[in-house]
Amino acid sequence: MKKVIFSLIFLAVSLLAKTDFSEMSTEELLAMIGYVKPVNQKSFNKELEIRYPKMNAKEKSVYVKNLDKMKK
Repeated sequence: MKKVIFSLIFLAVSLLAKTDFSEMSTEELLAMIGYVKPVNQKSFNKELEIRYPKMNAKEKSVYVKNLDKMKK
């Protein structure tokens, strides 16, 4: 019984701890490239892809320069 309760609590905390990158500014996201936990990498990449067309030239150049950090 204790294991079931512990598992449910762990699952709830894991779901709530998921990072919402849509709430961050583009500058914050660009600064985080290379420092995102592997668990969050897929949603991080998706948010950057969504924002890429809206980035200004400076933000795009920072993004392109840091692409190799994302692949590591």
